Amino acid sequence: MMKQSGILFTGKKIFLVLLLLSSSVFAGQINVAVAANVSYAMDKLIIEFNKTNPNTKIQVTLGSSGKLVAQIKNGAPYNIFMAANMGFPQSLYDDQIAITKPVVYAQGALAMISSKELDFSKGIDIIKESSIEKIAIANPKTAPYGAATMEAIKNAGLEEVTKGKFVYAESASSTVNYATTAADIGFIPKSSLFDENLAQYKENKNWISVDTKLYKAIEQGIVIINNAKDNMEVKAFYDFILSAKAKKIFIDYGYIVE
Repeated sequence: MMKQSGILFTGKKIFLVLLLLSSSVFAGQINVAVAANVSYAMDKLIIEFNKTNPNTKIQVTLGSSGKLVAQIKNGAPYNIFMAANMGFPQSLYDDQIAITKPVVYAQGALAMISSKELDFSKGIDIIKESSIEKIAIANPKTAPYGAATMEAIKNAGLEEVTKGKFVYAESASSTVNYATTAADIGFIPKSSLFDENLAQYKENKNWISVDTKLYKAIEQGIVIINNAKDNMEVKAFYDFILSAKAKKIFIDYGYIVE
Protein backbone atom coordinates (compact mmCIF):
# COMPACT_ATOMS: atom_id res chain seq x y z
CA MET A 1 0.00 0.00 0.00
CA MET A 2 1.05 3.63 -0.50
CA LYS A 3 -0.19 6.96 0.79
CA GLN A 4 -0.35 10.05 -1.46
CA SER A 5 -1.88 13.45 -0.67
CA GLY A 6 -3.70 11.99 2.30
CA ILE A 7 -5.34 9.22 0.23
CA LEU A 8 -4.61 5.57 0.90
CA PHE A 9 -4.26 3.37 -2.20
CA THR A 10 -4.21 -0.40 -2.36
CA GLY A 11 -2.52 -2.21 -5.25
CA LYS A 12 -5.84 -2.74 -7.06
CA LYS A 13 -6.82 0.89 -6.65
CA ILE A 14 -3.47 2.08 -8.00
CA PHE A 15 -3.96 -0.14 -11.06
CA LEU A 16 -7.48 1.22 -11.59
CA VAL A 17 -6.32 4.84 -11.34
CA LEU A 18 -3.49 4.23 -13.80
CA LEU A 19 -5.89 2.47 -16.18
CA LEU A 20 -8.32 5.39 -16.10
CA LEU A 21 -5.52 7.88 -16.66
CA SER A 22 -4.05 5.96 -19.57
CA SER A 23 -7.43 5.53 -21.26
CA SER A 24 -8.18 9.25 -21.03
CA VAL A 25 -4.90 10.45 -22.55
CA PHE A 26 -6.46 10.17 -26.02
CA ALA A 27 -10.09 10.43 -24.97
CA GLY A 28 -10.98 13.88 -26.18
CA GLN A 29 -13.52 15.42 -28.52
CA ILE A 30 -12.84 16.67 -32.03
CA ASN A 31 -15.11 19.35 -33.45
CA VAL A 32 -15.43 19.00 -37.21
CA ALA A 33 -17.21 21.47 -39.48
CA VAL A 34 -18.48 19.50 -42.48
CA ALA A 35 -20.07 20.56 -45.76
CA ALA A 36 -23.65 19.32 -45.81
CA ASN A 37 -23.14 17.03 -48.80
CA VAL A 38 -20.83 14.81 -46.74
CA SER A 39 -23.47 14.13 -44.08
CA TYR A 40 -24.50 10.80 -45.60
CA ALA A 41 -20.96 9.40 -45.46
CA MET A 42 -19.97 10.81 -42.05
CA ASP A 43 -21.49 8.09 -39.88
CA LYS A 44 -19.60 5.39 -41.78
CA LEU A 45 -16.38 7.43 -41.69
CA ILE A 46 -16.63 7.93 -37.93
CA ILE A 47 -17.38 4.25 -37.30
CA GLU A 48 -14.32 3.25 -39.31
CA PHE A 49 -12.11 5.82 -37.56
CA ASN A 50 -13.28 4.72 -34.11
CA LYS A 51 -12.18 1.15 -34.82
CA THR A 52 -8.62 2.31 -34.20
CA ASN A 53 -9.45 5.39 -32.10
CA PRO A 54 -12.29 4.18 -29.86
CA ASN A 55 -11.94 6.89 -27.21
CA THR A 56 -12.13 9.87 -29.56
CA LYS A 57 -15.54 11.49 -29.89
CA ILE A 58 -16.26 13.26 -33.18
CA GLN A 59 -18.66 16.18 -32.89
CA VAL A 60 -19.96 17.08 -36.36
CA THR A 61 -21.51 20.40 -37.39
CA LEU A 62 -23.09 20.41 -40.84
CA GLY A 63 -23.80 23.41 -43.05
CA SER A 64 -22.98 25.22 -46.26
CA SER A 65 -19.26 25.78 -46.75
CA GLY A 66 -19.74 29.55 -46.93
CA LYS A 67 -21.56 29.75 -43.62
CA LEU A 68 -19.16 27.38 -41.88
CA VAL A 69 -16.09 29.32 -42.98
CA ALA A 70 -17.74 32.55 -41.77
CA GLN A 71 -18.30 30.92 -38.38
CA ILE A 72 -14.67 29.80 -38.22
CA LYS A 73 -13.43 33.29 -39.06
CA ASN A 74 -15.63 34.58 -36.23
CA GLY A 75 -14.06 32.22 -33.72
CA ALA A 76 -16.24 29.08 -33.84
CA PRO A 77 -14.28 26.31 -32.05
CA TYR A 78 -14.00 23.86 -34.94
CA ASN A 79 -10.76 21.87 -35.21
CA ILE A 80 -11.14 20.57 -38.76
CA PHE A 81 -13.00 21.99 -41.75
CA MET A 82 -14.17 19.64 -44.52
CA ALA A 83 -15.42 21.95 -47.25
CA ALA A 84 -17.32 21.36 -50.48
CA ASN A 85 -14.64 23.10 -52.51
CA MET A 86 -11.06 24.32 -52.24
CA GLY A 87 -11.76 28.06 -52.20
CA PHE A 88 -13.21 28.34 -48.70
CA PRO A 89 -10.46 26.35 -46.90
CA GLN A 90 -7.87 28.23 -48.97
CA SER A 91 -9.22 31.50 -47.61
CA LEU A 92 -8.68 30.18 -44.06
CA TYR A 93 -5.13 29.21 -44.91
CA ASP A 94 -4.46 32.59 -46.54
CA ASP A 95 -5.77 34.33 -43.42
CA GLN A 96 -3.51 32.12 -41.26
CA ILE A 97 -6.53 30.56 -39.55
CA ALA A 98 -5.69 27.08 -40.85
CA ILE A 99 -2.30 25.47 -40.22
CA THR A 100 -2.43 23.08 -43.16
CA LYS A 101 -2.78 23.84 -46.85
CA PRO A 102 -6.09 22.64 -48.34
CA VAL A 103 -5.88 19.07 -49.62
CA VAL A 104 -8.51 17.36 -51.77
CA TYR A 105 -10.18 14.50 -49.90
CA ALA A 106 -12.82 13.72 -52.58
CA GLN A 107 -14.53 15.09 -55.69
CA GLY A 108 -18.25 15.58 -55.61
CA ALA A 109 -20.74 15.03 -58.43
CA LEU A 110 -24.13 16.52 -59.32
CA ALA A 111 -27.42 14.73 -59.89
CA MET A 112 -30.91 15.89 -60.88
CA ILE A 113 -33.85 14.48 -58.98
CA SER A 114 -37.64 14.73 -59.01
CA SER A 115 -40.40 13.11 -56.98
CA LYS A 116 -42.18 12.66 -60.32
CA GLU A 117 -41.23 10.22 -63.06
CA LEU A 118 -39.78 12.31 -65.88
CA ASP A 119 -38.26 11.73 -69.30
CA PHE A 120 -34.64 12.01 -68.24
CA SER A 121 -33.44 10.90 -71.67
CA LYS A 122 -33.36 14.64 -72.43
CA GLY A 123 -30.61 15.11 -69.87
CA ILE A 124 -30.21 18.57 -68.42
CA ASP A 125 -32.37 20.00 -71.24
CA ILE A 126 -35.39 18.75 -69.35
CA ILE A 127 -35.31 21.84 -67.13
CA LYS A 128 -36.36 24.09 -70.01
CA GLU A 129 -39.65 22.22 -70.41
CA SER A 130 -42.77 24.24 -69.57
CA SER A 131 -43.82 21.54 -67.12
CA ILE A 132 -40.73 22.33 -65.01
CA GLU A 133 -41.78 25.49 -63.19
CA LYS A 134 -39.58 25.29 -60.09
CA ILE A 135 -35.96 24.14 -59.95
CA ALA A 136 -34.36 23.63 -56.53
CA ILE A 137 -30.66 24.48 -56.20
CA ALA A 138 -28.31 25.28 -53.33
CA ASN A 139 -27.47 28.96 -52.91
CA PRO A 140 -24.58 29.48 -55.36
CA LYS A 141 -23.14 32.26 -53.18
CA THR A 142 -22.51 30.02 -50.19
CA ALA A 143 -22.76 26.44 -51.45
CA PRO A 144 -20.22 25.10 -53.99
CA TYR A 145 -22.78 22.62 -55.34
CA GLY A 146 -25.06 25.55 -56.09
CA ALA A 147 -22.23 27.27 -57.94
CA ALA A 148 -21.53 24.07 -59.90
CA THR A 149 -25.23 23.82 -60.77
CA MET A 150 -25.29 27.34 -62.20
CA GLU A 151 -22.11 26.59 -64.14
CA ALA A 152 -23.68 23.47 -65.66
CA ILE A 153 -26.88 25.34 -66.58
CA LYS A 154 -24.88 28.16 -68.17
CA ASN A 155 -22.62 25.78 -70.12
CA ALA A 156 -25.70 23.92 -71.37
CA GLY A 157 -27.04 27.21 -72.74
CA LEU A 158 -30.08 27.14 -70.46
CA GLU A 159 -29.45 30.22 -68.32
CA GLU A 160 -31.96 32.49 -70.06
CA VAL A 161 -34.79 29.98 -70.43
CA THR A 162 -34.65 29.03 -66.75
CA LYS A 163 -34.68 32.52 -65.25
CA GLY A 164 -37.34 32.87 -62.58
CA LYS A 165 -37.60 29.11 -62.03
CA PHE A 166 -35.07 28.75 -59.23
CA VAL A 167 -35.89 27.92 -55.62
CA TYR A 168 -32.80 28.53 -53.50
CA ALA A 169 -31.91 26.35 -50.52
CA GLU A 170 -29.43 27.29 -47.83
CA SER A 171 -27.26 24.20 -48.21
CA ALA A 172 -26.82 21.09 -50.31
CA SER A 173 -28.73 18.95 -47.80
CA SER A 174 -31.74 21.27 -47.65
CA THR A 175 -31.81 21.28 -51.46
CA VAL A 176 -32.74 17.60 -51.31
CA ASN A 177 -35.88 18.41 -49.36
CA TYR A 178 -36.77 21.30 -51.67
CA ALA A 179 -36.21 19.15 -54.76
CA THR A 180 -38.62 16.44 -53.65
CA THR A 181 -41.32 18.60 -52.03
CA ALA A 182 -41.35 22.25 -53.14
CA ALA A 183 -39.99 21.99 -56.69
CA ASP A 184 -40.51 20.00 -59.88
CA ILE A 185 -36.86 19.04 -60.06
CA GLY A 186 -33.66 19.81 -58.21
CA PHE A 187 -29.89 19.67 -58.49
CA ILE A 188 -28.34 17.82 -55.58
CA PRO A 189 -25.01 16.24 -54.61
CA LYS A 190 -24.96 12.70 -55.96
CA SER A 191 -23.95 11.57 -52.46
CA SER A 192 -27.40 12.66 -51.25
CA LEU A 193 -28.93 9.75 -53.12
CA PHE A 194 -27.72 7.55 -50.27
CA ASP A 195 -30.23 9.18 -47.94
CA GLU A 196 -32.62 6.39 -46.93
CA ASN A 197 -35.53 8.75 -47.59
CA LEU A 198 -34.59 8.75 -51.28
CA ALA A 199 -34.43 4.98 -51.66
CA GLN A 200 -37.81 4.98 -53.39
CA TYR A 201 -36.49 7.06 -56.29
CA LYS A 202 -35.06 5.20 -59.27
CA GLU A 203 -32.28 6.11 -61.67
CA ASN A 204 -33.50 7.30 -65.10
CA LYS A 205 -37.05 7.62 -63.75
CA ASN A 206 -36.61 10.00 -60.83
CA TRP A 207 -32.97 10.95 -61.10
CA ILE A 208 -29.89 10.99 -63.32
CA SER A 209 -26.30 12.13 -62.98
CA VAL A 210 -25.46 15.50 -64.51
CA ASP A 211 -22.87 15.35 -67.30
CA THR A 212 -19.55 16.09 -65.57
CA LYS A 213 -18.35 17.88 -68.71
CA LEU A 214 -20.77 20.72 -67.90
CA TYR A 215 -19.03 21.80 -64.69
CA LYS A 216 -15.57 21.89 -63.20
CA ALA A 217 -14.60 19.07 -60.87
CA ILE A 218 -16.00 19.78 -57.41
CA GLU A 219 -12.78 19.29 -55.44
CA GLN A 220 -13.58 19.15 -51.75
CA GLY A 221 -10.83 20.32 -49.41
CA ILE A 222 -9.85 19.71 -45.80
CA VAL A 223 -7.77 21.81 -43.39
CA ILE A 224 -6.79 21.76 -39.71
CA ILE A 225 -7.65 24.94 -37.81
CA ASN A 226 -5.05 26.79 -35.69
CA ASN A 227 -6.67 25.88 -32.39
CA ALA A 228 -5.81 22.23 -33.04
CA LYS A 229 -2.06 22.73 -33.36
CA ASP A 230 -0.22 19.76 -31.81
CA ASN A 231 -3.53 17.97 -31.13
CA MET A 232 -2.72 14.35 -31.93
CA GLU A 233 -6.36 13.24 -32.09
CA VAL A 234 -7.17 15.91 -34.65
CA LYS A 235 -4.12 14.90 -36.68
CA ALA A 236 -5.22 11.24 -36.49
CA PHE A 237 -8.68 12.05 -37.87
CA TYR A 238 -7.22 14.32 -40.56
CA ASP A 239 -4.86 11.53 -41.68
CA PHE A 240 -7.73 9.05 -41.66
CA ILE A 241 -9.88 11.20 -43.98
CA LEU A 242 -7.00 11.10 -46.49
CA SER A 243 -6.42 7.36 -46.06
CA ALA A 244 -7.26 4.49 -48.38
CA LYS A 245 -9.98 3.29 -45.99
CA ALA A 246 -11.74 6.65 -46.10
CA LYS A 247 -11.36 6.87 -49.89
CA LYS A 248 -13.20 3.58 -50.26
CA ILE A 249 -16.08 4.94 -48.17
CA PHE A 250 -16.23 8.12 -50.24
CA ILE A 251 -16.40 6.07 -53.43
CA ASP A 252 -19.20 3.98 -51.93
CA TYR A 253 -21.14 7.21 -51.36
CA GLY A 254 -20.91 8.50 -54.93
CA TYR A 255 -17.74 10.57 -54.79
CA ILE A 256 -14.84 10.49 -57.21
CA VAL A 257 -11.46 9.80 -55.58
CA GLU A 258 -8.17 9.90 -57.42
